[in-house]
Amino acid sequence: MNSNFKPGEGRRKKFAFDKGRQLDSLSLKEVKEILPLNDIRRDHLIEYLHMLQDKFKFLYSRHLRALADVMKLSMAEVYEVASFYAHFTIVDDNDEKLPDITVRVCESLTCSLFGSEKLYKDLTSKYKGKVRVLKAPCMGKCDYAPALEVEHNHVDNATLDKVDQVITNKSFHPVISKFIDLDNYIKNGGYSLLKKLKSQEVTYEEISNVISESNLRGLGGAGFPASKKWEFVRANKGPRMMCINGDEGEVGTFKDKYYLDTDPHRFLEGTLIAAYIVEAEKCFIYMRDEYPGIIKILREEVKKLIKKGFVEENFIEVRRGAGAYICGEESALIESVEGKRGIPRHRPPYVAQNGVYGLPTLVHNVETVYWIREIFEKGSKWFLSFGRNNRTGLRSFSVSGFVKSPGVKLAPAGISVLELINEYCGGMMDGHKFIAYLPGGASGGILPATMSNIPLDFDTLQDYGCFIGSAAIVIISDQIDIKYVALNLMKFFEDESCGQCTPCRNGTTMAVKLMKEKEWDIKILEEVGNVMTDASICGLGQAAANPLTCVLKYFPDQINSI
Repeated sequence: MNSNFKPGEGRRKKFAFDKGRQLDSLSLKEVKEILPLNDIRRDHLIEYLHMLQDKFKFLYSRHLRALADVMKLSMAEVYEVASFYAHFTIVDDNDEKLPDITVRVCESLTCSLFGSEKLYKDLTSKYKGKVRVLKAPCMGKCDYAPALEVEHNHVDNATLDKVDQVITNKSFHPVISKFIDLDNYIKNGGYSLLKKLKSQEVTYEEISNVISESNLRGLGGAGFPASKKWEFVRANKGPRMMCINGDEGEVGTFKDKYYLDTDPHRFLEGTLIAAYIVEAEKCFIYMRDEYPGIIKILREEVKKLIKKGFVEENFIEVRRGAGAYICGEESALIESVEGKRGIPRHRPPYVAQNGVYGLPTLVHNVETVYWIREIFEKGSKWFLSFGRNNRTGLRSFSVSGFVKSPGVKLAPAGISVLELINEYCGGMMDGHKFIAYLPGGASGGILPATMSNIPLDFDTLQDYGCFIGSAAIVIISDQIDIKYVALNLMKFFEDESCGQCTPCRNGTTMAVKLMKEKEWDIKILEEVGNVMTDASICGLGQAAANPLTCVLKYFPDQINSI
């Protein structure tokens, strides 16, 4: 034995080859050809994964290994992020090649009510082995149910023939809607308020006071006063950041998509005003990957803003989500912006104190900033002049289900669902009787038609175990089993749980299992719902039980009935 050998010396020796999956030169070359090697950033990991999948259709293990090498990350870290998001498809290098064309069929509530399950089965049968057919959560096309996506092209009121036509014509790119472009927006007074704010012709205090008087609240669900958010963020020492939550994929919600599709610059001006008010050094617009057309619009219009001098280069970053409902929770959103798994943070500290990169961060919903310019120009009294049942303001209701005219309905705050159906939606569809409704999407609970006179607004539904959230209204008819509705929603939450906390992870799974039974064990289901509500660490788990508990409370005659 060599007397010079030091015990434990092997711990410091480099292995003859790396552990785990080996790096090959071809994969490394292919990855380097795609990535911006002069500016590799850790927080761009999700975007790099998108770029790889856009190029090669899937995420091959060899490319993930090469990406880890380029980014100086562990393979485990890259794999964890890639496998967390539903829109990434990881395949082993030796796996049988999958079809190049992917069809995602929405299985969320409204689409399911209009036949998406049968459509999924029919598509699977028709294209077996030729097209990859997957189930997918809400795509924000509830007013055109059933909806699906062929690659990046959405098909409204989908049928087998429509899908076949899209595939035959290879129409895989998103259809860009007609919208108010930058020139036309400026002609109608656009960006004048931003200019006045920057030139101090209008002060931050003046805008804040008007917004405060109007009682504009967060329109993504939480309903926190917008001006108060500005104060809290400004109270923390800079530098500060801003993030737009465009990933709020609440089942039944499509209002944000509607506004971005039609008037994106009103949203962008509101965003820049809010960013300027909190003196943000950078603004991230985190947008659902389900909205490829909007992502394209925003990126192109931001370039125009830079060219015209309204915003500095690199101030706004438009980020793609990757299919994770949990990223609608603001701290999970921040994690995703940083290129990580969308795992909610424990709070406090709140994102206003510790957000992107640990800096104070203003997080706003799309519609919230959309209203800033109009409210300031027309005045708080104008906004407050709307309302019913002792409520004030306007609300954008995403109405879907069994009504004659679904869509985004701009209506007075406090309107009842019955008024909404009759005055804005043309009444119920022929042959359908109104029996129940969702007042706030999947997480907002379910109420019977006998409670259709409750004002639809913030702080009016809590006593009934519900909330308005993002104002996603789904109308249920007498032809639908209410237990089916609750099960569909619980399956959604089971699939979208981030898995971090036991009450949500195990609770949703247990609830789905029990709700699939012909006879419901009401006592155990009540216990499961209570634990999820009381012990989950974020809003997803806390609200996931709402559909279940509402059915148990308000529809007892439809449970275990023969």
